[in-house]
Amino acid sequence: MKQNIFGFRLKAASAVAALLFAAQAAWAIDPFTLADIRVEGLQRVEPGTVFASLPFRVGDNYNDEKGAGAIRSLFALGLFKDVRLEARGNVLTVIVEERPTVAGIDFAGAKEFDKDTLKKAMRDIGLTEGRPFDKALADRAEQELKRQYVNRSLYGAEIVTTVTPIERNRVNLTFTVSEGEPARIKDIRITGAKAFSEGTLKGLFDLDTGGWLSWYTKSDRYARAKLNADLETLRSYYLQRGYMEFRVDSTQVAISPNKQDISVTINVTEGQRYVVSGVKLEGNYLGREEEFKSLVKIVPGEPYNSEQVAQTTKAFTDHFGAFGFAFARVEPVPDIDRANNRVALVLQAEPSRRAYVRRISVAGNNRTRDEVVRREFRQFESSWFNGDKIKLSRDRIDRLGYFSSVDIETQDVAGSPDQVDVVVNLVEKPTGSLSLGAGFSSAEKVALTFGIKQENVFGTGNYLGIDVNTSKYNRAIVLSTTNPYFTPDGISRTIDLYTRSSRPYQDQGGNYRLLTSGASMRFGVPFSELDTVFFGAGAERTEIKPGTNIPASYLSYAEQVGYVSYSVPLTVGWARDSRDSALSPSSGRYQRFNSELGVAGDARYVRGNYQFQQYYPITKKYTLALNSELGAGKGLNGLPFPIFKNFYSGGLGSVRGFEQGTLGPRDVTGASVGGAKKITLNAEVSAPFPGAGNDRTLRIFGFTDVGNVYGENQRFDFGEMRASVGLGLSWVSPVGPLRIAIANPVRKEPGDRIQKFQFQIGSSF
Repeated sequence: MKQNIFGFRLKAASAVAALLFAAQAAWAIDPFTLADIRVEGLQRVEPGTVFASLPFRVGDNYNDEKGAGAIRSLFALGLFKDVRLEARGNVLTVIVEERPTVAGIDFAGAKEFDKDTLKKAMRDIGLTEGRPFDKALADRAEQELKRQYVNRSLYGAEIVTTVTPIERNRVNLTFTVSEGEPARIKDIRITGAKAFSEGTLKGLFDLDTGGWLSWYTKSDRYARAKLNADLETLRSYYLQRGYMEFRVDSTQVAISPNKQDISVTINVTEGQRYVVSGVKLEGNYLGREEEFKSLVKIVPGEPYNSEQVAQTTKAFTDHFGAFGFAFARVEPVPDIDRANNRVALVLQAEPSRRAYVRRISVAGNNRTRDEVVRREFRQFESSWFNGDKIKLSRDRIDRLGYFSSVDIETQDVAGSPDQVDVVVNLVEKPTGSLSLGAGFSSAEKVALTFGIKQENVFGTGNYLGIDVNTSKYNRAIVLSTTNPYFTPDGISRTIDLYTRSSRPYQDQGGNYRLLTSGASMRFGVPFSELDTVFFGAGAERTEIKPGTNIPASYLSYAEQVGYVSYSVPLTVGWARDSRDSALSPSSGRYQRFNSELGVAGDARYVRGNYQFQQYYPITKKYTLALNSELGAGKGLNGLPFPIFKNFYSGGLGSVRGFEQGTLGPRDVTGASVGGAKKITLNAEVSAPFPGAGNDRTLRIFGFTDVGNVYGENQRFDFGEMRASVGLGLSWVSPVGPLRIAIANPVRKEPGDRIQKFQFQIGSSF
C-alpha cells in the first residue's frame, strides 16, 4: 500500500515538473528587434503613460528579461489589474485591463463627523474620486475611518464597505458606519503622588470622569492626544514647583469588555524638591554679560522652576539673534546638591557664527499678493539676521487675519556658513463673508443684520464692506473701505459712508427719531509697532424728527440750534491691543482713546472717550478682568452740547442691573436722555463653568459695576454713582459672544429703573 502511494506521488510530481517545463518553453521566445509596439485595452489611461513605463523602444532588441521588467513597471503604476505581452513576429502587443476608477464616495450612518471631514481623511490616504480603485486601498480606508472614530472614543464603531460597479468601468464606494456609543472615562488614578493631593492633580487635566455638561465639553471621552497633553501639564506643574527630577513612569489605559468604560492609571515618581542656590553664566556672551544677566528670570532662593529656565534660555537665544547670531545655543546645566536639596544652574552659551539673511521667500499665498506679506516684514534681505525682527514680522503677518497658519523657518545656505534663507510658510483662509442673521437682546429685542465683507479684496490687503442693521432702536447702513498701505510707509486710509436712525433706549411709545447721515475719512499712522494714531474728518447732517412723546430736552435743543443741524467733526484717536484673545482674553491690555471736535456748521462741540482694560491670569482657570471708561463732552461757542452726541449708561456693557441706557439725567417727561459726561468701572473674576473642565468658551463670572452719566453743567459726583454686583455666564457661541447677567443693584436711588436679568449677543465686557 505504501509503495503504491509513493509511486502515485512520484508520477504526480513528474507530471507537474513536465507541465512547468513545457509552459516555460512555450513562454520563452528568442530575442528579436522590435519593429512596432501596440497597446490594447486602454480606456482612460493615456498611451503615453504606458510607453513611458516600458524599458524598451521601437528598434531595441527585445528579450524575456525586458518583457518581465515591462510587466513589473506597468503593475507598479497601480492603474491596471492585468497586463499581458504578446509577440507576433517582430511586433509586440501590450494588452492591459484597467482598474475601475472611483466615481463617488459616500458615508451612511456617520453622525460624529461631517462628510467633508471624512472625505478629507480619505484623500490623505489616496482614496478620492477619479482615482483607480484598489481593494487594498479600501481596506486602508476602513482602518483610517476606525482610527478617526477611536480618536473620538467610539471604540465600538463598525464599518462596512460596499462597492457598486457602474457604467464605463467605474465604481461607487459607500462606507456604512454603525457608530455605537462612545466609551467614557470612569476612573482616573494617579499613583505615587505625595506632595499634592490626587484631586489637585486631576483638576489640572482636561480629561475627567464627566459631569452634567459632558455632553457639551466631551471631557470624559478618552483620546491619546488629550492624555499626552494632560501628562505634559502634570509634568510642568511639578517642574515649576521644584521637582526637577519628576517623571511619569507609565500609563495604563484599560477598556471594559463592552468597550464602554475606560480606566486610566498614571504612575509617577516625584523625586526631591530642589531650591535654586545660584545662577552662573559661562561661555561667550559677546562681552555683554550684564545685558544677559538682566534677562535672567530664575530667582535664587526659590524652588526650581522649569518655566523660568525656559524663559531665560529663550530670552538669551533671542538676544543673541538680535546681534545676528542665528545659530546660538544656550544650555542650562544643573549642578545638583542632593544632600541639601539645592541646585545651581550654569547657563552655558555658544553664539556660534553670525549670519546674514540671503533671501526671504513666501510660500502658500495662492491668493494674497507677495507684496502684502513682504511689506509687513521688518527683517530685510542682505542684512544681519535679527531674531527680534523675525518674530515681529511673523506677528505682524499673523495679525493681518488672512492666514490660518503663519510659520517662519530658517534654512542654511549650502556652501555659505554665514548665510541663511528665511521661508514664510502660509496657509490662507477665506477672508470674505456674506452674513444674514438675527440677534436678540433684552434691550434691543429683535435685530436683523446683513453684511458683505471682504478683508482682502483681490489679494491686495484692502478691506471693503457693507453693513445693514435693523434693530428696534438703532438702524444703520454703513459702507466702508480701508487701504492699510495708502502710503508705502504704512499709513492707512479709511472712508465711511453712513446713514443711521436712532433713539434713546428707554422707549415710552414715542415715534421720534434722530436721523444722521454723513461721510468721513480717517488716516491711521503707525507711530510704533504697537501704537497707531488715527486722524480724520467728516461731514454730518442730523435731523431731530418730531413725534409723540419726544423728550423736552430734544425740543429745547431744536429751539436753540434747529431741527436740522450740520457739523464738520475732526477726529483723533489712538489704540493699543496686547490681549491674547479678542473673544475670550485671559491676559494682556487693551486701550483706546477717541476724540471728536465739531469745527464748523451748526453743532460746535468737543467730545472724548477713553477705555482701559486689563486682564490678569490668576491661575490656569481663573481670570481677573478690570475695565474703566471715561467720557466727556462740551458745547463750544456758546452752543449747548449736541443732544445726539450724549453718552448713555446702564445695562450690559456699563452698569448691569439697571435698564439699558436709563442712568443719568432725565427731562421733565421722565425720559432718560443721557449726558455729556460718563464714568464706568467694572471688575470681573471668571472661571470655567462647573462641569465644563478647562473649556474657555463657556465660563461663569462674578462682577462689580460702578458708574453713572452726568449732564454738561454737572460735576462728577461719586456720591451719585450707581453700583451693582452679580453673577453671569459667557459663551462664545456659533453666532457670537453671548453674555447673560443677573445683577443686584447695591447702590440705587428712587426712580431708578431696575432690570436684574439681562442678556446680549455680541457684548464684549
